[in-house]
Amino acid sequence: MIKIYNTNVETNVTSEQEEIKKGCWINMVSPSEKEIKKVCEETNISDDFIRYALDYEEKARIDIEDDGTILFIVDVPVMEKDQDAEIYTTMPVGLIVVRDDFFITVSLKKNKIITGLENSINKKKITTYKKSRFIFQFFYENASVFLRLLKQINKETEVAENILKKTQKNRELLKLLSLEKSLVYFTTSLKSNEVVMEKTLRGKIIKLYEEDEDLLEDAIIENKQAIEMSKIYSDILNGTMDAYASIISNNLNGVMKMLTSITIILAIPTLVASLWGMNVPVPFQNNSWGFLILIVGSIIVTGITIAWLKYRDLLS
Repeated sequence: MIKIYNTNVETNVTSEQEEIKKGCWINMVSPSEKEIKKVCEETNISDDFIRYALDYEEKARIDIEDDGTILFIVDVPVMEKDQDAEIYTTMPVGLIVVRDDFFITVSLKKNKIITGLENSINKKKITTYKKSRFIFQFFYENASVFLRLLKQINKETEVAENILKKTQKNRELLKLLSLEKSLVYFTTSLKSNEVVMEKTLRGKIIKLYEEDEDLLEDAIIENKQAIEMSKIYSDILNGTMDAYASIISNNLNGVMKMLTSITIILAIPTLVASLWGMNVPVPFQNNSWGFLILIVGSIIVTGITIAWLKYRDLLS
């Protein structure tokens, strides 16, 4: 899918267009081969720049061509559905500055950052021919979305913990494991994005205008805050998982201890019944009170065993 936006220089109004014009923003979401070929021909760029951003494993980086075309690859947060569960992960988005002519964004699927920027068009916050500002707006929006999702992850962690306090269900433990994995993805992506933004701030990649530099610095601050939050939440979640692993192991040991004690207790009357059930001469076989004596004896020995196990704290 391709959408083309262009800002009128005179009215400063941004609207969707049908044709690619100089100064426009070309937004590509999961483009087809035909769409990739069309954009490459009309903007005169290599299709590799677009395909890089469509590689799910591509890491955040900056690539510069000799003709002045610049590719920024930035990791953005996304939510994917796995059966009934939602998983937090990241994916690359390509920001391509085609000389001073065009600006292209390329992504594998819809994401909150691009959608947020498209929604800002009606508020006149997007100017397609100001490419530096557009990139910095993308950086800032991306860091803000990371922060919102991190807070959401923290809330889901607290909910899962409250459920686990009442009953230890595998579903909630798997949920915590999934959130722990998401935090690892987030931390890695945020650090990679930080390198890209710091490199951009030095001013050797793209021209920095004084009014836009503050926006980039704000984006870097937001990103650093997201990194710190991600680390804190990750450490807390790691500690929680370790604690529940210890609790589960301790509970299992308690159950096994109880079952072993019960087995010992039940073995006493079973042993008595087995010995006196043999087809050989045994004590009390001719005594009319023999059966009662065996029952009482079994009860007494069992009681003594229970008392001893309780004294050794093997029945709690």
